[in-house]
Amino acid sequence: MGSNPQKFHVMFFPFMAHGHMIPTLDMAKLFSRRGSKSTILTTPLNSKILQNPIDTFKNLNPSLEIEIQVLDFPCVQLGLPEGCENADFLTLNNNDDRQDMIYKFFLSTRFFKDQLENLLETMRPDCLIADMFFPWATQAAEKFNVPRLVFHGFGYFPLCFDHCIRLHKPEKRVASSCEPFVIPDLPGNIVMTQEQINDRDEGTEMGKFMMEVKESEVKSSGVVVNSFYELEPHYADFYKSVVAKTERGFEEKAERGTSVRSLL
Repeated sequence: MGSNPQKFHVMFFPFMAHGHMIPTLDMAKLFSRRGSKSTILTTPLNSKILQNPIDTFKNLNPSLEIEIQVLDFPCVQLGLPEGCENADFLTLNNNDDRQDMIYKFFLSTRFFKDQLENLLETMRPDCLIADMFFPWATQAAEKFNVPRLVFHGFGYFPLCFDHCIRLHKPEKRVASSCEPFVIPDLPGNIVMTQEQINDRDEGTEMGKFMMEVKESEVKSSGVVVNSFYELEPHYADFYKSVVAKTERGFEEKAERGTSVRSLL
């Protein structure tokens, strides 16, 4: 009798916030149900949040493989409050202080890079699906010839919205911050005002970080979006036909999305 073939191994690395961890866990379960081995990377405190639903899933599906790999995250050493391993734990009342702390939280995740590289080298997964807020993950995966997919925790609509706003800058063409305008090219005739759009100054520290996120995505092997076609078909089509091809420059990678969907 021949040996059993090795399972396709997908490594998941969610950003430490419930809105990112929950859909990543759901995605890891989907891959496991399709016969893949799923490994979720996270920190000690967040592993406790994920462990119960994983144990329940494994009890119901004892033959499927899904596990957690815990990474070190020394909060205080990184300039964060003790035990602050999740962005949802930030409870500052002052909005400016909260924004500064969130930015510091984003930057502190760079501490994971060496640990991620060690795991990629030893575990040799077939694919890494890492959150968009981990731009350094693309370079880490490339070092070991592991395809890195960027995970977007929100749906197609905000991705399409962001593309149209950054391309056309309609908020710069109005006379006042409360004057409504239609988002050019975006399906649905969406009306906004300047007040409703977040500050997009690329000269700020947060703006530079988001540019790094975009550049990392362009260099990645593709994207995974937390959505499904029937929920927002017009924006799914617009993303694939316009955004993925014109902005991010991976027309060929957009076509590969069908093979990823077939796994789910």
